[in-house]
Amino acid sequence: MTGRELHEFFKEHLVPSKLYKINGHHNHRICMEKDDSGWDVYFRDRKDKVGLIHFANEADACNGMKNEIRKLMQCMYGVSWAV
Repeated sequence: MTGRELHEFFKEHLVPSKLYKINGHHNHRICMEKDDSGWDVYFRDRKDKVGLIHFANEADACNGMKNEIRKLMQCMYGVSWAV
């Protein structure tokens, strides 16, 4: 899965765009971005990267972000998708 495919998945599953940022960072969102040694998924709180998880490739990072967003959707809205 690529970042573009993940974005389409989130759109199809009605995930509010205010919850995430793919290929960059934005305050108070779950973010996924590429660095020199792989991909990072984390929650951005001002300048802090909270709960940082590092992945070796984009596909693993997408699956990690998808799982984090699924948990967030379950907590906030009581809805999710099959794992």
